Amino acid sequence: MIIKLFELQKNKKIKTTLNLLYGNNQGLKNQIINDYFISNFKGDILKYEEDDILNNHNEFILNLLNQSLFENEKILIISRATDKVLSVILEILERNIQGTKIILESNILEKKSKLRVLFEKDKNLVCIPVYEDDNRSLRFIIQDFLKKNKIKFSQEIINILIDRAKGDRGNLKNELSKLKSLSLSNKNINLEDVQKLTNLAENYTVFELSDNYLAKNSKKVSRILNENNYNSDDCILILRTILNKSKRLLKLKNEIDKNNNIDLVLSSFKPPIFWKEKEVVKKQLQLCSIEEIKKIIYKINDLELLVKKNSLNSFNFVADFVRNY
Repeated sequence: MIIKLFELQKNKKIKTTLNLLYGNNQGLKNQIINDYFISNFKGDILKYEEDDILNNHNEFILNLLNQSLFENEKILIISRATDKVLSVILEILERNIQGTKIILESNILEKKSKLRVLFEKDKNLVCIPVYEDDNRSLRFIIQDFLKKNKIKFSQEIINILIDRAKGDRGNLKNELSKLKSLSLSNKNINLEDVQKLTNLAENYTVFELSDNYLAKNSKKVSRILNENNYNSDDCILILRTILNKSKRLLKLKNEIDKNNNIDLVLSSFKPPIFWKEKEVVKKQLQLCSIEEIKKIIYKINDLELLVKKNSLNSFNFVADFVRNY
């Protein structure tokens, strides 16, 4: 069943065994997990990547089945979950495994995602969609921070912080944490302080890097790479994000071949393209040919295997790939 954020706020705890949170607002997902699942929890909290579960499927299920009555309660958090983990979830349901709360944390899942459909339709499962924070909610977080810490910001500083948050309260709280440290010695924080202390430019996300790569914006791609330190997991996420966006572009190009009206195709495309994405997607469609998109898809499939085998050099592989169109 689907639980919206405003419904969630009416409940102090979620009692279901299997729970799915999906969306690209990592900060809000972390807050929901902390506030509604693990706050005041006294048992063991174990964290896994999806690949950890898939590579040790049988052992994972066996451990759940053999949980001793004398063991502490457990919460398992599985990050970066996709449809690949569906078979494991179905087995947990079939065996009626109890005693361990499982939280699946995913990025954006399409409406046709089998994992999302399962959690939305089953009344014994919880599905929580997590959307980007709007400017109003981010502004409220800043105002609450200022009140608690007795600090004053100009309107220009507030606007910059909201812009750099990119719809994710996690990004915003990271920047506010830096400013809080500065405020211990300087209560009068000015615009120059903010520009020096927070990220040199915007807190670029993986999605922005992917969009600018497909829009052939080489200057912005280089700038994003220079101002971020991506680990091996981030590199895999970058490749998969470009892959998903490339596949969407390929579908759009094929639709445009049938119907020459780009705006009509973008408006009627399923799953819907958010309004703020449409301009950059339109640019990508104008710059990329079908053959180019297919080459990108083939290259990513090979490159992901290379990155997994050589995690120490993953950033170099990905950086070379996105810098060379």
